[in-house]
Order: sequence, then C-alpha cells, then structure tokens
Amino acid sequence: MSFRKDFMWGAATSAYQIEGGVYGTGKGMHVWDVFTKEPGRIFEGHTGDVACDHYHRFREDVAIMKEIGLKAYRFSMDWSRILPEGTGRVNEEGIAFYNALIDELLKNGIEPFVTLYHWELPYELYKRGGWMNPQSAEWFGEYAALVADRFSDRVKNFFTINEPQCFVGLGFLTGEHAPGLKSPIRDTFEMAHNALRAHGRAVQQLRAHAHQPLTIGFAPTSGVCYPETEKPEDIEAARQMYFSLPDPEHWTWNVAWWSDPVLFGHYPEEGLVRYEKYLPKITDEDLRLISEPIDIYGQNIYNGRCFRMGADGKPEEVTRYEGFGKTAIDWPVTPECLRWGPKFLYDRYRKPIYITENGMSAHDVVSLDGKVHDPNRIDFLARYLGELKKASDEADIRGYFHWSLLDNFEWNKGYSERFGMVYVDYRTQQRILKDSAHWYRDLIQKNGAEL
Repeated sequence: MSFRKDFMWGAATSAYQIEGGVYGTGKGMHVWDVFTKEPGRIFEGHTGDVACDHYHRFREDVAIMKEIGLKAYRFSMDWSRILPEGTGRVNEEGIAFYNALIDELLKNGIEPFVTLYHWELPYELYKRGGWMNPQSAEWFGEYAALVADRFSDRVKNFFTINEPQCFVGLGFLTGEHAPGLKSPIRDTFEMAHNALRAHGRAVQQLRAHAHQPLTIGFAPTSGVCYPETEKPEDIEAARQMYFSLPDPEHWTWNVAWWSDPVLFGHYPEEGLVRYEKYLPKITDEDLRLISEPIDIYGQNIYNGRCFRMGADGKPEEVTRYEGFGKTAIDWPVTPECLRWGPKFLYDRYRKPIYITENGMSAHDVVSLDGKVHDPNRIDFLARYLGELKKASDEADIRGYFHWSLLDNFEWNKGYSERFGMVYVDYRTQQRILKDSAHWYRDLIQKNGAEL
C-alpha cells in the first residue's frame, strides 16, 4: 500500500477566511462582508475584515508553506476582489495581488490550485437575485474567463465551486451562513440548478480562455456513510445510504443530486420523483452545460456515520458508543470516512479524486515553551491518512489538502475554532508552526510511507 509517487501533498484556505484587505484595496463587497456586520450572526461579532491579513503577509505565508514542504496550495480567489460589481469593471489591484501570490508560490516550488468560488458572492449580484437569477451562470462565466485570461499562463489546476451543499443549504435553507435567509425549498432547488449551470459555464470559459491545457474539477462535500464490517452486505448498506436522497427539508446535504448531473449528465431518477414539486424547469440544454467534461473530482471530507445491513434487508445506522471521540467543534472522529468515501465516489464516478479539505478543530494554545503542541491533530491525521492510504489501493487518488494551512475565520463560529497547522495570534498576526506542521513535513518527505 502506498501513495503514488507524484501524490500532491497540500493545504487549503479560502479568501474571506484569511485574506483581510477588505477596505482600501478596490475590492467590492460580498455577502459575507455584509452578513458579518449584522448583530448576532457571528460568534462574538467577529468579522473577516482583517482575518489573518494574508493580503499583506502572503510572502511570509508562502515561506511557511515551503518550510512545511507543501507540494501544492489550494486557495480561492475572491470574485468581488477581481470584479467589484461581479461583472464589468476589473479591479487591477486585486489582479496584482493574485499575480504576486501565484508568482511567489511558483518561485518556491508550490503548485497553485485555484478555487473560483468559496462562497464570496458579490453583493451587487446578490441584489440582482444572486443564484436565483438564471443569468448567474453567465456572470460566473465572465469571471472564469477573466481568471483564465489573467492567470492560466501559470496556473494549470482549477476547481470551479466549493461545497454547494453549504452555500445553498446553510446560506439559504437554514440561514446559518451568509446571506442568512430561510428561503422556500423550491428556491433552493432553483439556486442549486443555477449554481451547477454556472459550474458548467465556468468549465467552458476556463478552457476557451486558457493559455495552456488545464486540469479542471469541482469540489463538493459529503458526510460519508461507511460500513460497520467488511461484509459485502454492510458495504452495500453504506454505499446505498451514501448516495441516498434526504427529505426535502434537509435535501441539500447529499452527494448524488450535486454530482450525478455533473458527471452523468442527469439528475438522479429517484430525486426527480421525490422532489418533483420543488423543481425548476430542467432542460436538456441545461444538463449538457452542467455536464461539461471535467478532469478531476474534489471532495471535502471531515466525518461520517456507520451503517450495516439490517435483518430486514434495509440499511440501519450503527449508534455511536458513549464517549465517542470528537473534535473541538464537536464533530465525530471517524477515520473510516477517508477510506470508504473516496472508494465509493471513485466506484460511482470513475474520476481521479483529490481530497480538497480534511482536518480538525482543536483547543490549541501557546504553551509556556512558546510552542503549540497539538498531539490530538497529529493522531487525527495519522488515523485519517492511514485510511486514505488504504483507499489509494482501490481508487485513483491524486492528492490531499489539509484544512487548513492557518487558523482562520471559521464562518459563523468566528475565530473560536482553530483548524490550522499554523497558529495565528490575531492580536499580533504572529504565526507559529504547530507540532502537526512539523509532523506533516516529515510525512510529506516520506510520501506517507510510515502511515
């Protein structure tokens, strides 16, 4: 068992969570810039106005990446930093920032993987209906074309959209995330369809404007269902549940509805029946657009649930035992998800897979010796990556991006959760490599041989 020789060991971040540089940089507002100013929305009123100040400190951060030995860095571009109104006028200062970041990465031997959309919907487009507006596919296409024009001479790897389950589900169904709405279920299906159309349009425009052959993917997320044992019936139970479709009021959190149309060119039949009264008009032209061929498939995986086949021939969930391990953010520790998730996804979709996010929040503190000791994160990674290594024997797995490089703004949790391999003191912006960063460096040097 081993990882491929060219395995991409990386780390990931997103624009709003680390950049700062919101004001005085020519950037437009996006939905999170506005949402974080509403009282009661974010833990203790935190905002991403400064965040990790990566906008001004990116060279220091790239030096840290080199010290850790990262082969790749996945980051998102802020649509509103490049196009302040979402379309039309270009902010050259924003272009210059991303150019400088890309050049710095390449100078240090780190491959950039760019995500076009990690939830930074320009507020001017939100006011025009955002993802409810069918024109959103064209807006996103214009943005993708500009990104390809300006950056694809040096950037080969792109992901279009990150976690549509979250920006539709948490942003518009539960209202926990920006813009904080509890929309009618039908509206969320309309948004989902338009977001997938936007993904397809971005693929077209990236290729049309590329300066070199590109590798393009999509980065949804999932709560994995894994089997209790390796008996064929338990594996089948877990597989069935992983691709099952939830009730309409929780519909966004699923795999098949978001990925089947991208990779198969049609929505799941079961869903077309089950969700019929909520669905917008879906045309053959839409499906051709959504299923524009992609090269790689990203997946953000953090945890999962255990299933077995019941005596009645139906899958049943295996209850977690008392005292089951969990992270600081209260997510269960389930390493099996990094074996079975990629395996099931590869069996179904047959696309090379990148784990585009995986990691844990821990109660990290600076110790008396001035260091940050995070043995629980090292243990977490050793367990999860050990399972990913097993999966790499059964699936084409190309790379792994740890979430996150830096402690950062954790959406509605503000700065209360620390997911980074690098500790950030938000008062001084001092960076301290945690023990896990040194552990990861050693792991990368040996290509995971000792897992």
